Amino acid sequence: MAKVLEMTFSTELGKSKTLRVVDAKEPLAGADVAACMDNIIAKNIFTSTGGDLTGKVKAQVITT
Repeated sequence: MAKVLEMTFSTELGKSKTLRVVDAKEPLAGADVAACMDNIIAKNIFTSTGGDLTGKVKAQVITT
């Protein structure tokens, strides 16, 4: 079974965008994930149909 880190962001058009990282290194500290999400938002490295990523909604690890 694979562990997947799901990071959900809000967008400038009021939508949400989820990024998934398969086989993320464990253990994952909440502060590390939050910092990663902050960097993704600050560097504006992903685009979506909902516009730029503007905020953090949630992050979770799921088993697939």
